[in-house]
Amino acid sequence: MASTRYALNKNKYLLDPEVERLEGLLTSSRADCLRDSLVLELALRTGARAQELLDIRKADLNAYDETVLIRGMKGSNDRELPLPPSLFERLHRFGHAQKGDHVFDIGYHRLRQIWTWYRPVPKKFHCLRHTFAIRLYRKTKDLRLVQVALGHRNITNTMIYADYVYSQQELKKLIL
Repeated sequence: MASTRYALNKNKYLLDPEVERLEGLLTSSRADCLRDSLVLELALRTGARAQELLDIRKADLNAYDETVLIRGMKGSNDRELPLPPSLFERLHRFGHAQKGDHVFDIGYHRLRQIWTWYRPVPKKFHCLRHTFAIRLYRKTKDLRLVQVALGHRNITNTMIYADYVYSQQELKKLIL
């Protein structure tokens, strides 16, 4: 039996205007709820899955390199990803002010609730992972880099982003 290949479409990632709207919401809410804006911004900047974000520990923040270690789930590899300096600084300060070992002392249900409050359009939280991957591929055209950043063990899983971006670009050229 042939397996059905996962297909991306515009309902599975944020379009550029939707990303801009989300970033605006996160910037304006930083002072009101730092935790919420940090966890969503980190999702957008790392492509980490929901549980991978919730599993980040204070020890996973590398102040020297300004990176965060994402511990892979679902058979994914661990990966250490660089963060913009201002995001790293806010995350580091926030994380070390928390009582326990984890940076975000919330559960999956609360994270989904936070996403519902901030999301610019009714798309699933996982769309942030796809958004990160599509944007990284568009910027670099480096499929191997996207594979490493997402923690995919098999590049076949990463191919959906290259296939999607390529088909959209080529169709535009031919049709428009």
